[in-house]
Amino acid sequence: MSGPLGLGSALSAAGPFATGRPGMARARIELNRDLDPVPLPASVMSEICRHALDTAPEECCGLVVGSIRQRFENPCRITNVMTKMHLSDPVSFPRDARQAYYMTEVEYLRAQQEAETSGRFVSAVYHSHVDAGAYLSNEDLAYAEHPLFPFPGAAQIVISVLGGRVKEAAIFEMDAVTRDFRGVNGRLLEVIDT
Repeated sequence: MSGPLGLGSALSAAGPFATGRPGMARARIELNRDLDPVPLPASVMSEICRHALDTAPEECCGLVVGSIRQRFENPCRITNVMTKMHLSDPVSFPRDARQAYYMTEVEYLRAQQEAETSGRFVSAVYHSHVDAGAYLSNEDLAYAEHPLFPFPGAAQIVISVLGGRVKEAAIFEMDAVTRDFRGVNGRLLEVIDT
């Protein structure tokens, strides 16, 4: 399966992160409700949740841009073209947009360039899980930790949509020392006014 960010064959079914390959499976990372929540501005949370509901029953995907002053400032919707990829090559892309996402490369590159031009950076990648919980799947982990992933160190935000409503939102952050997500639990997002 190809990666969600237009990484093409780098993460294709023939690549190192194909599901079902021996020795490659890792457990997904769950939300740990005992950890303190991470604050997220109400405007950012509202837009991400609206995006998740607008695209259901398909997964949404996008980026959050931030700055040194405020880590999460502006969500950027990115088109999920996973169904298009699946229809053109169902062997390499066995899932469609109801179970996976693949960001339109030109859109995420434009968002990244606009952020950098204004002295900001991509602080998070977000996507939704429809009719599933807010967890970081083993596929999500493989993409986020891949050497070609264009946003190293970016947090991963997952929105759970159940029954046409947002159930919860979680954030998963890389360990600053090990530079991976292993041993890290997800935390709830807490809405704050800014």
